[in-house]
Amino acid sequence: MFIHNINPVLIQINENLAIRYYGLVYALGFLIVYFLFKRFAAKGNIKNFKLELVDNLTLYVVLGVLIGARLGEVIFYNLPYYFSNPLHIFMIWQGGMSFHGGLIGAALVLYLFCKKHKINLLEIADILVIPAAFALFLGRIANFINHELIGIPTKNTPWYCIDYSNYGIDECRHPSQIYESLKNLFIGLILLIEYNYFQKFKKKYKPGIVFFSFITLYCLLRFLVNFYRADPIIFLGISTGQILSLLMLFVGLYFLIKNYLLKKERKKVK
Repeated sequence: MFIHNINPVLIQINENLAIRYYGLVYALGFLIVYFLFKRFAAKGNIKNFKLELVDNLTLYVVLGVLIGARLGEVIFYNLPYYFSNPLHIFMIWQGGMSFHGGLIGAALVLYLFCKKHKINLLEIADILVIPAAFALFLGRIANFINHELIGIPTKNTPWYCIDYSNYGIDECRHPSQIYESLKNLFIGLILLIEYNYFQKFKKKYKPGIVFFSFITLYCLLRFLVNFYRADPIIFLGISTGQILSLLMLFVGLYFLIKNYLLKKERKKVK
């Protein structure tokens, strides 16, 4: 049994300002993306993607993720509350960010940016999802530190029981945030191996396969792992996050099968 009493604040600067682990994860993730963009732009691996575009693209990705994640939380998870309290939409320090909304927001700004500068969207997406997976790995650890997104009751099984009694929760809970964190680490490693493999065979590599692999893997595993998370049940025993994951899973599978697997099979037939 683990008794949760971790302080979510890393450094308390003053009464109204503090550095939290959760915010640090976001900052670290965006910094990794920035330096990764710099590296690829300097190498000239992606047509029309130049060093002078990196700052703007990183800024747009940051805004797309933050705005999309917040609007996703508002629209998908708690619309009646925010409709009654519209000013609370802007209070992101109180928590509430949606992965699915952040993904949609990032995809939208990437599409507009790449269209404007005539850059291959899927080439950028392929390199972006790798640091994203590792940032999500750290993000779920930050969720655990924040004692949020807690798991379902474990019936006091000692080797994976998290005691949240310090926060007024009596039942022992699954460490669902840690399950999700390990899931994201696994995905990140798979994507890294996949990307490096295809870079060795550029003639056979078609942009987008890493991105759609991320969508498919993340949404499939998110759907399964979320059975251990204490989210409100919406429909047929599943939560809002699981419904969104299923929808995106079908999208990822559709493009993987249509653009990569089926074309490969057609070539074999010929």
